[in-house]
Amino acid sequence: MVIYLHGDLGAGKTCLVRGVLNSLGYKGRVKSPTYTLLEPYLVANLNLRHFDLYRLQDKSEWDEAGFRDEFNGENILFIEWPEKALIPPADIEIYLDILTRGRTATLKSNTVIGRTCLNQL
Repeated sequence: MVIYLHGDLGAGKTCLVRGVLNSLGYKGRVKSPTYTLLEPYLVANLNLRHFDLYRLQDKSEWDEAGFRDEFNGENILFIEWPEKALIPPADIEIYLDILTRGRTATLKSNTVIGRTCLNQL
């Protein structure tokens, strides 16, 4: 499953991923992959991958880094700043907006698996 995370800096993209991991029982530190570009997690028998593509300068850097291999049908991929790379389309897109007090999240499904997932929420 591919999940795009959209939002300005500080909108809560990494915080959302941290919340998902914690709700699945992950006890370790969840940090932003701003500098590493990718943080892998194994929790509840799920392979989660958290990408932050903000620092990519060229869309070709994605392929050069070998990240395409992560789209193997076994991983759940959370991708911040997806517009920075040429990557497969999202099953779910989450748009986070900063309000005066708090945030709003708009969820959009683009595929059958995305709709099935959102219907379970």
